[in-house]
Amino acid sequence: MAETSIERADCLRPCTRRDFLSTSLKVGTAAFTIGLLPNLRATAAERYNVLFIVVDDLRPLLGCYDHPEIHTPNIDRLAERGTLFDRAYCQYPVCNPSRASILTGLRPETTEVQDNYTRFRQTVPNAVTLPQHFKTHGYHTRSIGKIAHGSTAWSDKSSWSVPIWYVSGSFGSRPSWRALDVADNQLRDGKTANQAVEVLDEIKEQQFFIALGFHKPHMPFNAPVKYYDLYDDPVTDQVPHVIPHSKHEIRNYSDIPSGEEPLSKEKTLELIRGYMAATSYVDAQVGRVLDQLDRLGLTEKTVVLLCGDHGFHLGEHETWGKNTLFEVALRSPLIVSIPRQEHIGVKTDALVELVDIYPTLCDACQLPLPDQLEGLSMVPVIREPTTPWKSAAFSKTGKEYGKQSIRTQRYRYSEFVKSALPRRELYDHNTDPDEKVNIANLPENEELISHLRERLRAGWQAALPTHQERDFDSMFLPWDINNDGLVDVQDLLLVADSFESDTLEYPKVDVNKDGNVDIIDLLFVASHLGESSKAAAPESMSLRLQHVDRIEQLLREVRLVNDGSNLFRQGIANLELLINSALPIETALLPNYPNPFNPETWIPYDLAEAADVRITIYNLKGESVNQLKVGFQDAGTYRTQPRAAYWDGCNAIGEPVASGVYFYTLQAGQVRVSRKMVITK
Repeated sequence: MAETSIERADCLRPCTRRDFLSTSLKVGTAAFTIGLLPNLRATAAERYNVLFIVVDDLRPLLGCYDHPEIHTPNIDRLAERGTLFDRAYCQYPVCNPSRASILTGLRPETTEVQDNYTRFRQTVPNAVTLPQHFKTHGYHTRSIGKIAHGSTAWSDKSSWSVPIWYVSGSFGSRPSWRALDVADNQLRDGKTANQAVEVLDEIKEQQFFIALGFHKPHMPFNAPVKYYDLYDDPVTDQVPHVIPHSKHEIRNYSDIPSGEEPLSKEKTLELIRGYMAATSYVDAQVGRVLDQLDRLGLTEKTVVLLCGDHGFHLGEHETWGKNTLFEVALRSPLIVSIPRQEHIGVKTDALVELVDIYPTLCDACQLPLPDQLEGLSMVPVIREPTTPWKSAAFSKTGKEYGKQSIRTQRYRYSEFVKSALPRRELYDHNTDPDEKVNIANLPENEELISHLRERLRAGWQAALPTHQERDFDSMFLPWDINNDGLVDVQDLLLVADSFESDTLEYPKVDVNKDGNVDIIDLLFVASHLGESSKAAAPESMSLRLQHVDRIEQLLREVRLVNDGSNLFRQGIANLELLINSALPIETALLPNYPNPFNPETWIPYDLAEAADVRITIYNLKGESVNQLKVGFQDAGTYRTQPRAAYWDGCNAIGEPVASGVYFYTLQAGQVRVSRKMVITK
């Protein structure tokens, strides 16, 4: 029986990176619903979900930040499974500028948002927000609670997949705190937690980015009475003498004296207790959402990042609130938990900024970074908490006065450059962590101040680490074995060639770093086929003909040890996709599998041209036993189980055939080829 051969280039049909991405839909490991953009680096199956939690006015007054007197067990347990950043600083200690900076990845001097009224969509209309970037890359994005500041920012349709969900608070004259005999979910943040729990259940099968904003401990300090009962006697070293500015927000509350009258000792203690109670109330709501992640089996698939939008004065420096350049107003809690991160429950002293949140979440989910960003991914610090990092953090406030501050490992230096009487402040955190003594005017510090002023002028770019890693391993993906920027067939073959090898020419072939190069390492590469660390990677990969049989052999080996896990499912799916994308140079009929078989078998074949395909089963007498009418098929390979022709081992009337030798013939256009098969029962 003759076979035809059609000459073609020694290359199969290119397999696009889009193909690999869409495969994850078929194996059910993720719900990625848009086409692949040219610079996308990760398969949907390996991308994590994101739960991004922002808490209004939350300072690092938490149990996990060495304040055991504060009852925050849920935030504490998040820290136990992630990385706690002890020196994280906002870029502007006011709600709107800080949140605009976080959402855009841009600093206040770029966004020009330096008050609570300016909208970043007006000042930087082309900025791509953090949720917008995730939405563009296939994520379902939701805003629950207070994320952006101000009503005009709430309708940002380009950022969110559905309209935002938000509960407005009450305004007007009311007391600064209340211990209420109500259930948690009767107050705003309890309702916000309820909504988050419901949304998680609703979209648990989708790839999601949820931004969850809690309002407390922002004033007024309204919380259920049970949280006040935790703090019958607030622990304070001393009760500060506080004279809030006459225009400060606190003066709007009915129980706060007006004008320039100071707060009494009793009132200050009440407010400190209220802040603590409100913090514990929010902690309980955070816990409810984390519990829902656990219940739905999403914890190991979700990056969780929690932060405050800035710090908050509780009487320090005779001040109440924020909007200063003191440490207590600029320092924010920041905790990041990434599934499978190596170091958990650790605290790092690395200097980081809230503008770094945007690139960090992108890196953790293996999304490319937009060129606009003015922050730096913290993933390398999460990977190795002691790694050398930024030499300084930068903050500012006072739009009309140009107040600027630089925080180094040891010092905080601030200056007021637009003031009629320029003022400088310098604090040594080694000897004065509470910033009580301004040493800027000491003659012996002039050289130090000159140095810090130069660093302040040089700006954030000059404070970046000398090595800027963007991935968990290096500038290249861990499964990019030859570091050429693309995870492709060559990486697969390098791993396969290293099985049982005593010397490793490419150290990265041990992908999971367990000391062995085996099928698991191959699967890590296979499950990431098509990813790239390049900004604009090729949209397709070509498989040389000489490698087709080798890939098919590897697929058979993988199937033999398949444990049904997501890693195996995605790896097998991608290997099948790689083989199925081939455009062979000739039509061929391949050995059936299994062979011998009982009771069913798959018959693989290659088509050099599109054709109507029929496969006929014959016995040794040449009698037709059954005919498989496959139908019209495009040119390509039909070698894997989902694509190969299937025979159930029965004759034309549905009766199982006897054991023995049979023949099967492929008729495709003018080509007719036959092979032998064996049935064993």
